[in-house]
This record gives sequence, C-alpha cells and structure tokens, in this order.
Amino acid sequence: MKTLFSLSPLDYDGKQLRSHFSYDHFGLLGNSCVAFIGACQVDLDNMVDLEDVHNNAPIYSPSMLHFILENYDFSLLEAILFQRLMVVNIHEELQQQGIQGLSREGDDLYDLQNQTKKKLSVSIAAPSPVSQLIHIGLNILTEGTPVPTVGLKNWEINLESFAQNCLTRFQIEESSIRKASYKVKGLN
Repeated sequence: MKTLFSLSPLDYDGKQLRSHFSYDHFGLLGNSCVAFIGACQVDLDNMVDLEDVHNNAPIYSPSMLHFILENYDFSLLEAILFQRLMVVNIHEELQQQGIQGLSREGDDLYDLQNQTKKKLSVSIAAPSPVSQLIHIGLNILTEGTPVPTVGLKNWEINLESFAQNCLTRFQIEESSIRKASYKVKGLN
C-alpha cells in the first residue's frame, strides 16, 4: 500500500470518497492511503452513511485531519474490518502521544474525560465500482460542529508527524496481514 501526507490544504465534502481519488490528486495508483488537512462539510446529498441521512445528521468541522484509503482487493466486509483496525491504530498512536481517556465505539473515537462524551472522529467504508474506500476524519478544530466534539488542537499534537505515524501504522498492518495470508500452508 502506498501512502502520502499532503501538506497542501484540501477540504472534504464527501465527493473525494470515490474511485481513483488518490491517483487523480496525488499520483498514487493502486492500493493507497492519503492524509491531508482541511475543513469538512458533508451535506446530506453527498452522505454515504444512510443512517446519518435518515437522522438528518450532516457532518461539519472547520478543520480535520483526513485519511482516505482505497483498496482494490478488499470486499466491503474486509474494508469495514480494516477501517476499524485503522481506528484502533489511530487510538494507539494517540495513546503513544500521551493522550488518555479516549474510547473506541465501533469505527469512532470519543473523549470521555470530564463526564462529557465528545466525538473525535467520523468514519465510513463504502464500495466504488472498482474498489473499496475508507474515509476517517479527526477533528482538529471544533467550533460549530453539530455534536459535542473534541479536536487534536486540544492536545497540541504535531499534525504532520502524527499523520505520518498513522500512515506508517496502516502500511505495516496491511503488509503484515498480507504476509500472514501468504505464509499459511493449506490443509488437506
């Protein structure tokens, strides 16, 4: 899997969750995961999560760290499993940065400190005609978000090194999974 953190700001409105986004914007052809920083505003017209559509729950953050993964080998179920593994890796990286009090519920991370549940992330896995796609967004700033949120800015994290560390974790995890599948002898 190829990875890239882009220093160029790029806003996310849901249209980026499509086939060949990484190739069209960053020149990464094939299985890839890109990260970038930008605002997030996903209106119901561009919403992939039908539960959010039915709940009339658009997504907004003035600034997020976005990860978009595209994989041409996964089924949708495998993409959802890898999405959750990505969230676990993000959680572990935050813990290594000294951030405590976070909880994972499915594919989302929450800050549970101060008796208030605040959402850190948004996440979705969805199929395209040729691949499986995953988007994970981590709030950086939280002003104007539609639900109680916490942002990476609260913890003074170096966003570039954090993003690079997460991308490396995803790459190592994916490579390790592939190796585990290659080394197994078939049973008779």
